Amino acid sequence: MKRTIILASSNKGKIKEIKEIFKDYEVLSLKEAEARLGKKLEVVENQPTFKENALEKTRCLYNLVGEDYICIGDDSGISIDAIGGFPGVHTARWMDADDHVKNLHLLEKMKDKEDRTCHYTTVIALVKKDFEKTFEYTLDGNLTYEVRGDNGFGFDEIFELDNGKTLAEISTEEKFLISPRKKALEKIEEYITNVNL
Repeated sequence: MKRTIILASSNKGKIKEIKEIFKDYEVLSLKEAEARLGKKLEVVENQPTFKENALEKTRCLYNLVGEDYICIGDDSGISIDAIGGFPGVHTARWMDADDHVKNLHLLEKMKDKEDRTCHYTTVIALVKKDFEKTFEYTLDGNLTYEVRGDNGFGFDEIFELDNGKTLAEISTEEKFLISPRKKALEKIEEYITNVNL
């Protein structure tokens, strides 16, 4: 019988990435888990770091669903050096607007800055009975001067890689190979296999 992982998210992109890596597990989104368990599953994230946010939402989920499940939650975002690491943990929530509008505002904030270095960080928390662990991966890049590309979401169109292309200018397959979430998930998959959860 397959063990079940519940993800503290209903983001389709995240669910797809997790299912591709955890082929030997049943993977449920938050909405799918709600339907199965017949109750609302509300998770919170109001901590000051990616790690603490990932842990908080995953602990919250575990406390709601119980020890029969492996719970995974993540927090990720872009941190821009020249403006003090902003938006960081607030990447998804710092402005009430769609991703494209937020990206234009970030570029406006950076219009007079020469230092364009930025970092895409993902932290994924794993919580099961009697233990919890986090896995982190960061992709370094540079902020563009204008939005570029249409194969992405979030801040992909303003995050430039070493090859001069943005995350939104490369193929989905190329992006999957360097995805910080994928790298962190691979660490989790290896860990789960080794400790035989």
